[in-house]
Amino acid sequence: MFGSLRWGELAALRRCDVDVETGTVRISRQLTEQAGGRPMFGPPKSAAGQRTVIIPAAIIPDLAWHLARFAAPGDEALLFTSSTGSPLHHSNFYRRVWMPALRKTGLSGMHFHDLRHSGNLLAATAGATLRELMAPMGHSSTRAALIYLHDSDERQRKLAEALRPRPWPSSSAGGVAVNLARIWRAMTTARVK
Repeated sequence: MFGSLRWGELAALRRCDVDVETGTVRISRQLTEQAGGRPMFGPPKSAAGQRTVIIPAAIIPDLAWHLARFAAPGDEALLFTSSTGSPLHHSNFYRRVWMPALRKTGLSGMHFHDLRHSGNLLAATAGATLRELMAPMGHSSTRAALIYLHDSDERQRKLAEALRPRPWPSSSAGGVAVNLARIWRAMTTARVK
């Protein structure tokens, strides 16, 4: 959820893609299923899909635990595999892992992609700009990233509180220092004659 990765990107992760020391995950490929369900590794959805994602420090211990407990040794070992050590099949994962986890937690009706959406929404709510949302998601266009920039009263309040008087640098148009707070005060205290 916090890395905002796609299912195929997660299923393709290897040990060499994860750096627990720096808290980064490198996305360089994805797992897709060909006709007949045969797994195939290939490039991400777009050029922007090849990226390095910084993960929150709070989940690094869980990631390290997972690597120690479930991932086979060696740089090319997959992080997430079937019970036999094979690449994941989406339908098997959904039926054997995802649906039982939803039942256990009482979260019926959720899709795996909802985790990606939730992570992106959390980042947007925390104040991520459009560009800052696009990079970890691997989006090359603003259209897809705009989905996660929801408007809310809480966010509007935070933005309003953040708008406080502060000095602005000299404008490039004339080198005149502009202080919006002083201008505002002057406008609101001016007497109309």
